[in-house]
Amino acid sequence: MSHFVFLFIIFMFINLSEGAQMPYMTTDPKEVSGKSFDYIVVGGGTAGCSLAATLSEKYSVLVIERGGSPFGDPLVEERRYFGYSLLNTDEYSSVAQSFTSVDGIENYRGRVLGGSSAINGGFYSRASDEFVKKTGWDKDLVQDCYKWVESKVVFMPELTQWQSVVQFGFLEAGFYPYNGYSLEHTQGTKIGGSIYDQCGKRHTSADLLGFGKPNYITVLLNATVQSIIFDANKTRAVGVRFMESDENSNKSYKAHVEKHRGEVILTAGALGSPQILLLSGIGPENHLKDFDIPVIVNLKEVGRKMSDNPAISLLVDRFSQNRTLEPPQVAAIAEGYKFILESAVLPTDITTTRISIAAKIAFPKSKGRLKLNSTNPMENPAVKFNYLKNKEDLDACQEMVLHLQHVARSECVTFFLGTQAQDKLVAGDEDLKNFCKQNVRTYYHYHGGCIVGPVVDEAYKVNGVKRLRVIDGSTFEESPGTNPMATVLMLGRYQGIKILKEREEQENMFLSPQGSPQPQP
Repeated sequence: MSHFVFLFIIFMFINLSEGAQMPYMTTDPKEVSGKSFDYIVVGGGTAGCSLAATLSEKYSVLVIERGGSPFGDPLVEERRYFGYSLLNTDEYSSVAQSFTSVDGIENYRGRVLGGSSAINGGFYSRASDEFVKKTGWDKDLVQDCYKWVESKVVFMPELTQWQSVVQFGFLEAGFYPYNGYSLEHTQGTKIGGSIYDQCGKRHTSADLLGFGKPNYITVLLNATVQSIIFDANKTRAVGVRFMESDENSNKSYKAHVEKHRGEVILTAGALGSPQILLLSGIGPENHLKDFDIPVIVNLKEVGRKMSDNPAISLLVDRFSQNRTLEPPQVAAIAEGYKFILESAVLPTDITTTRISIAAKIAFPKSKGRLKLNSTNPMENPAVKFNYLKNKEDLDACQEMVLHLQHVARSECVTFFLGTQAQDKLVAGDEDLKNFCKQNVRTYYHYHGGCIVGPVVDEAYKVNGVKRLRVIDGSTFEESPGTNPMATVLMLGRYQGIKILKEREEQENMFLSPQGSPQPQP
């Protein structure tokens, strides 16, 4: 093949891959105020974008995102700035919004179109077959939806030198078998997918909007939903109230859903979705009365069963350096999926880095609760995860620290770093317990608050009210796979297809058994 032909093929590939037309985006709330849409999707995050793209195949969709656009922002798009967005936070406008749980653990949530897929490590790995079976999802449709996502925003990474080293460290520590490049959640050591392409550009869930029908999607940026609007009988969602995401803004706007079958769908994440339900009068009656919020549905489980995977991170280099930043590309998955280990080169400030090897408990028993701090929708709610409060979690953490030590003390890791294999960093049960309690942190995979069953039904419809759904990680009782991103991306597509099929069935009900049209109501 000639050099010219090779360059032509590359050029065509790039243009085809970037040929998706993005929908109309605006930051002016007046452009959508008072208008009606078939669907209003609240939160243009990991689930919201794939959901909106799918629904737009047949219906009009308004996406309301509290943050701005990720496109053209190097802190989001460029791998060489991985992690910088977490160092550059403010109260109202940064792409990452920090919050500290009642437990005292610092954490982050996405505040940008693309949600947490715009600020995370970009590691892509599916849920286990067991998780899919437990949720009752259609396995074949799940596979189709994963593949739809993967064909658009997932890439096979080229391992960096450090990721190759830590891969052998995981194997040396006993995380077998070696599964090579795999998107499946299976025991052992593997290379996962990445939403960073070979040029180091991140492809967030926002990219998926370009694979819907652009003329059917409107994206309102920098707008925060205040509450859901209900009909006079307080039984049906008919729209949303929203404001500009500006500390000085106090003007409220409204957007509505189509009268006969329109829906409001919350995809605002594990903090945002339960918060919006509470602000709208759906939640525990006593808590709502504390804030003088009229009760629409006394749904006691809203905000409950909040969970965050307890994690421990070891810094394995001896001192700060100025290495190239590296998101994780390799994962070690323990027997029974009990622990997940990954490693990254992270920024500590603008000029220095540290190498972290971190692990999380995959199935924590400890649960917490989310409550309102105020009726200000731009203020983070209060959330307590109760890290390691359950004895099983504390016992699991001790075992997890030993696994981390085995990796950190492996020959390949110590040789690469130019260090000698240390004695055990922590020895003895009491030392391990204290180490866990003092060093527990987040893996950023918090979930819960709108659990399937007590809060939403199997179709993700909110119990006790019509035309309102929640479709995001707040519905999970456990975090799927090595991390939830792949499954949340899939979930938006999956539920979008389910909704389209449901609408088709409803519309067919206007036909008689013989197929002749019936009078429209």
